[in-house]
Amino acid sequence: MGARMASNPLVPTDIIPIAPGSTTEMPQNLEAETALLGALMLDNRLSEDVQLKLKPEHFFEPLHARLYEQIMRLIDKGMLANPVTLRPLFQEDPALKELGGPAYLAAMTESTAGLIAARDFAQQIYDLALLRALITVGRDMVESATDTSEDVNPQRKIEEAEMSLYTVAEQGEATGNVREFKTAAAMAVDMASRALKSGGHLSGFTTGLDGLNSKTGGLHRSDLLILAGRPAMGKTALATNIAFSCAERFMKDKLDGDPTDSPGAPVGFFSLEMSADQLATRILAEQARVNSEDLRMGRISQDQFRQLGRAAGRLETLPLLIDDTPGLTIAALRSRARRMKRQHGVGLIVIDYLQLLQGTSRKSAENRVQEISEITRGLKTLAKELNVPVLALSQLSRQVEQREDKRPQLADLRESGTIEQDADIVMFVYREEYYHAAKKPEDGSEKFAQWMEKAESIAGHAEVIVAKQRHGATGIVPLYFEANVTRFKDRAPTGYEDSYE
Repeated sequence: MGARMASNPLVPTDIIPIAPGSTTEMPQNLEAETALLGALMLDNRLSEDVQLKLKPEHFFEPLHARLYEQIMRLIDKGMLANPVTLRPLFQEDPALKELGGPAYLAAMTESTAGLIAARDFAQQIYDLALLRALITVGRDMVESATDTSEDVNPQRKIEEAEMSLYTVAEQGEATGNVREFKTAAAMAVDMASRALKSGGHLSGFTTGLDGLNSKTGGLHRSDLLILAGRPAMGKTALATNIAFSCAERFMKDKLDGDPTDSPGAPVGFFSLEMSADQLATRILAEQARVNSEDLRMGRISQDQFRQLGRAAGRLETLPLLIDDTPGLTIAALRSRARRMKRQHGVGLIVIDYLQLLQGTSRKSAENRVQEISEITRGLKTLAKELNVPVLALSQLSRQVEQREDKRPQLADLRESGTIEQDADIVMFVYREEYYHAAKKPEDGSEKFAQWMEKAESIAGHAEVIVAKQRHGATGIVPLYFEANVTRFKDRAPTGYEDSYE
């Protein structure tokens, strides 16, 4: 570096190979780097134009990276950053000594080209850094693919490569996070317009249930929704109902014309507990109105089988993608979700269920609360990253069973780390008849008659308790659950409660 830059420090003349034996030049522009640094030292106000995107690691020359870091540090402290104030910070820097010491800093400020084109230089430095990162990923992919010293697992290598590529792509979208107010306001007005067109209550994607749509406004983009409950409450059934309704609405609107403003969307369903065929069996049973258990056991009539065939034919183009890979890590799930979004345009992600996901770090695996926290943060990041609602099912702790009133509360999630904190909406599924059935007294007794009377009054009754909602009020949504076909429906709102304590 010394011989190269001592003669003319602003003009790069060397060839930096990508790999040993290669004659291809690594993308870089040392002239742009020195011109930008010189401009920043001449006019510290230029930092406002470049510091949001440009980071020290984007500079190809390590000395330039250190200079940029110190310039920004001085400016952030409200101090002047120029060759004089930088000199004591780099007096003993070996790389600067090799280039002639402080005289090199002064030489940087001799060109005024950077004052005019600082943004352009910063953009080129940034773009070249992305290209170098892409080359590094490609090289690592080749090395990983040719290394057979460990157990060969091509699928894992593909997922790792995809994650690395997406990391580079994310860097390229760094400026997308800052929006002018008029842009954000236009998005808010558009959301209100969608709600108005839908009849005044649906601004997100449909759940297929009017009561739930009215309470939440639908499933909103970038939201993390938690649907929790104890086993046998019907979490998976409700999730498949919602997934089917959303996908079916999109399919209908697509057949009718332009689905751009559809309250439906293609759905990606990650089933970590059930296999894809089991999940498909449930959905077909719901739509054909055939008992799912009878279907699995083969106890169906010819008429029911024909109903099933008609339902399967009607749903063969349903935009519902099922990934039943067991033991997914949160990183692998995010990678697969991004692929679904890119290849199939999914607008809703459903995960059944959260506790079956795994963290990525060894430390998190040693601490379950920390691992769940990593997972929920990852799911919220995924929702914002893909701009889609993410509906994640969650098991509740056993402390629910110890109370007289078995209705779930937010406190029941506290053992699971940051679920409550990271979620935009927390919903609980509750069916009183399930617990009432366990209290059955002896036949013929006076208590049995009372028990039967109540059992008949609550048969099929279910509730979705909206216990937390960033966008609106909490409350209880009454539903009806058809257990034989695992299907939820709207129920007349008798006893509807507008608040939830």
